[in-house]
Amino acid sequence: MPGFELFGDKERKEVQDVMDSGVLMRYGFDAMRNGHWKTKELENGLAERMQSKYAHAVSSGTAALTVALASAGIGAGDEVIMPTFTFVASFESILALGAVPVLVDIDDTLTLKPQAVENAITPRTKVVMPVHMCGSMANLDALKAICDKHGLLLLEDACQAIGGTYDGKPLGSIGDLGCFSFDYVKTITCGEGGAVITNNKAYYENAHKYSDHGHDHIGNNRGAEGHPFLGYNFRISEMNAAVGVAQVSRLDEFIAIQKRNYTILREALSSIPEIVFRTVPDGGEENYSFLNFFLPTEDISKKSHQALSENGVDGCFYWYNNNWHYYKKWEHLTNLKSLGNLPKDVKESLPDYSKADFSESDKWMSRNISCLIKLGWSEEEAVQRANTMVEAVKSSI
Repeated sequence: MPGFELFGDKERKEVQDVMDSGVLMRYGFDAMRNGHWKTKELENGLAERMQSKYAHAVSSGTAALTVALASAGIGAGDEVIMPTFTFVASFESILALGAVPVLVDIDDTLTLKPQAVENAITPRTKVVMPVHMCGSMANLDALKAICDKHGLLLLEDACQAIGGTYDGKPLGSIGDLGCFSFDYVKTITCGEGGAVITNNKAYYENAHKYSDHGHDHIGNNRGAEGHPFLGYNFRISEMNAAVGVAQVSRLDEFIAIQKRNYTILREALSSIPEIVFRTVPDGGEENYSFLNFFLPTEDISKKSHQALSENGVDGCFYWYNNNWHYYKKWEHLTNLKSLGNLPKDVKESLPDYSKADFSESDKWMSRNISCLIKLGWSEEEAVQRANTMVEAVKSSI
């Protein structure tokens, strides 16, 4: 991770096809295309690789979440349960529809704690959104059972976990809907892009229309297409999709490299008895994009993170103090800072997060260090890095 580290001839070839045709838009201009439909190729490749009936590409992972929620009819006042550890896009996509983000605790998987989800359900709850942060997954069996019990939608935010599996199935394909991000720092990238996958035809039909101003995409005359409902513009460009076509075809190659480098680091760090690695649910396999581990205390974790940085080990994160990924620094959500007036449902229904008790999440996040696994490392470089990491962490305990 990320896929841009290994850009090569495949990516250049796909982009050149688009440049030669001159058509950068995914719809229309049939005669000019020379048979090139890169977004359709990307969608077909994703659907096949993710073992899903349908895939629809959009402009970002944030757009994918927004479109997925909208395609299932989520709107004003509906509650969506999400974790305290994620990226801000998770609650942004919910708020964009006038829905209400309900934050709940994580556990040692660094994803949704099933009992916390159960406790947060109200008559207004419509969706449970596990976020498979840093390449690994939530306990999807437990969450699916909760959703089935209460008649809720299970939406997998797999934006950071493409290539991971659960019970042999690709992450993103297990819930009612799954979402991916293909931004510049993801395991596979389009530069900017995202996708929604589903086995539900109605959700797919809604998704491709909603993300293109409500166009029904019937016939071959774009100007004559119908508009069955309101939509917006979340289209991906053919240029971005072209990069994605090449990258999706290389996903297994990337995962294999990540697994090798991850394993080297994990085996080395296993020599430190104070380290406990993140829990991966039974039946799950990470995509190996991050190595996550816990140290005994917050103080030791801070010292270890500082020591790693001082010893030249870049790409290790202490998310507990991070502005973008953990609830503690989401003042703009807590204080409802918005350029325009927020919907009444949001103002009246959003929990007061300034008074929320997320001590269970704090217990895990304050002791966690998360290390990016790069594709560009040689095996020798990974070994050298692992040795440096071991010495840095030992010096802090």
